[in-house]
Amino acid sequence: MHLHDEIAIQRACGALVSHYAYLNDERRFDELAELFTDDAVLYRPSAPAQAIRGREAILAAFRKRPDDTMTFHVCSDILIDVDSERAARGRSRILLLCANRPADGAIAQSGAPVPGVFVDRFILTQAGWKFAQRRGSFWIA
Repeated sequence: MHLHDEIAIQRACGALVSHYAYLNDERRFDELAELFTDDAVLYRPSAPAQAIRGREAILAAFRKRPDDTMTFHVCSDILIDVDSERAARGRSRILLLCANRPADGAIAQSGAPVPGVFVDRFILTQAGWKFAQRRGSFWIA
């Protein structure tokens, strides 16, 4: 594999990590679910031992989020290791801020920021790079 191919894979997979955060925070759950393969597995940081299997189940899990919940994910230190032209692994750090949407339009008051990590497996599909597995966990001291 050429270096420029490896760099292109790293960029594509890193963009998935960022895209996931934006779609999650913007509550665009249908689009977020499309970032996963049909048989993907997601372990949310809030339930790191509970596997959510399949794109449809992932979508259903996000749709259960209460309407008044607001999130803001800060992603950093995104590292992607290319295994082949069709597979890669990654890890990244997150900082999650979460709040309930105020009914009166006031400024939302967030709880303490919660740090965590994601460990990912990416697969190249006919539709481009997708998450095959996303395993999150919070770093709780």
